[in-house]
Amino acid sequence: MRLPLRRKGSTGPPVPFIVGVTRSGTTLLRLMLDAHPDLAIPPETHFVPALIKATRKRGVTCEEAHGIVTGHRQWGDFNLDSAALLDRYCELDRIDPETTIRAFFELYAEGQGKPRWGDKTPNYVKRMKQIERWIPEARFVHMIRDGRDAALSRFKRLLKDPPPMEVVAERWVRKIEGARADGAGLDYIEVQYESLVRDTETELRRVSEFLELPWDDSMLHYYERAEERLAEMHRDLPSAEGKPLRPADHRKEAHVLTSKPPDPSRLARWKHDMSPEDIAAFESVAAPLLRELDYEVISDGATPAPASEGEAAS
Repeated sequence: MRLPLRRKGSTGPPVPFIVGVTRSGTTLLRLMLDAHPDLAIPPETHFVPALIKATRKRGVTCEEAHGIVTGHRQWGDFNLDSAALLDRYCELDRIDPETTIRAFFELYAEGQGKPRWGDKTPNYVKRMKQIERWIPEARFVHMIRDGRDAALSRFKRLLKDPPPMEVVAERWVRKIEGARADGAGLDYIEVQYESLVRDTETELRRVSEFLELPWDDSMLHYYERAEERLAEMHRDLPSAEGKPLRPADHRKEAHVLTSKPPDPSRLARWKHDMSPEDIAAFESVAAPLLRELDYEVISDGATPAPASEGEAAS
């Protein structure tokens, strides 16, 4: 099933880009949407910014564009044939960010037997405007999770020497506020991880409507195929660009819970698993945004909530 290459400004179906702070449920939503019979979303790509930067220049060859994608350390996750991608690139009537991005994702979707494609790379939360310039039908789904749980999931379990909790909180606030500012001029919605876990069908229907994706119950049963879909990533991720090697078992462990239905009992684990000192440190920085997102704040040292008009006048 060869997909037609769309041109810039096309009125093709929306293309989802799932973004957010790391460990905020982006993989969960990816698996849910990817379970739809019409939509294929590969593992994290990461190479798109480099591909855009290189192919914006005149005179870039199909071989050079191909090398950017296949030379990236994520390439082995996609189960694609390198020669097939090279053929696809060399058949393009022009080499630029739009054509090369589309050609990669369309080749991936064809391999899955699906007509539509999307992306799930959390760090593209900082690249939304850049992506939308070249993929005008991009629709951004910003996953947001209580920053204390996200910190526990990433830094306390996966890293031996986590940064100070104030630094973690500052990054969480900066990324969310930055994404909101950038998303104001884009096709953009926010999905809170906690809502997706507690009320999965309601949230998935909202996302599906935003993406103009017909509802399919298979999205609710994503976990039945999760292990198969994540098997693409069950390899050592090579070291590159100053990033250390990530062993296959480490990568598998990070997503082990996605092979089970959503479990609301695992929400707000920071209340039990985070030290009072770390809670206070995180909330000292992030309390205003936590409250804005309707997350509970418990530390006495947290920034006070703004006074209401009535309180301010008294």
